[in-house]
Amino acid sequence: MDRNLLGLTLGPGLAIAIFIFWKDKLDPEPRRLLIRAFFLGCLSVLPAIGLNMFLKTVLNFKVSESMFETFTYAFFVVGLAEELSKFLFLRYNLFLRSEFDEPYDGITYAVMIAMGFATLENFMYVYRASNAYDVAWLRAFTAVPAHATFAIAMGYFTGLAKFNREKRFSYLIKGLIVAILMHGFYDFLLMQKNFPQIAIGAFASVAISVYFSMKAIRLHQEISPHKIVYKGWKKWKL
Repeated sequence: MDRNLLGLTLGPGLAIAIFIFWKDKLDPEPRRLLIRAFFLGCLSVLPAIGLNMFLKTVLNFKVSESMFETFTYAFFVVGLAEELSKFLFLRYNLFLRSEFDEPYDGITYAVMIAMGFATLENFMYVYRASNAYDVAWLRAFTAVPAHATFAIAMGYFTGLAKFNREKRFSYLIKGLIVAILMHGFYDFLLMQKNFPQIAIGAFASVAISVYFSMKAIRLHQEISPHKIVYKGWKKWKL
């Protein structure tokens, strides 16, 4: 793989990770934990592949001419396997850290994990493709940002769960389910073979997801305990 192709393969995930870090202006997370989260995301590809293979074998779901079979495969094999794998690393590692001290941290860590996952997945797809540059360019504007939006949804609810013990379980489950639904819907639009023209809906779903992801980021920044409010000559930390 030449350097240009390598940069195009690794660049999108790293760029999104840097953007999310840049948005964390109130209380930036330690770089060591961000790097850890990214590599945990790379590691999460392994259980995702294993779970994917297990679910395909047990449930016998696959992509086919049947809309129902493709639907079940997209949601209950791909979406479930990949989002559950990322969720487990988020919930049982980064979520437990004392540095996770504001709701936005849920988004930060979730996206770092997702970008590790998406970057390694990207490399695997591009490396095996005969039209590597076409695949790399396409995934740079679809699959990689899509993974980021799934993670922002998951991280939004995980951030709420961290600071609400009474609703912790429900928020965590909501985050996981919303990420699975978003992932499944995106993949279903691309995988179904009956109506090729509606595959364009996958691109539209990414654009819509990005819009709501930015709103989720703003909402968590607004409720951060580290937010500084300026009043006249004084500033108050909420």
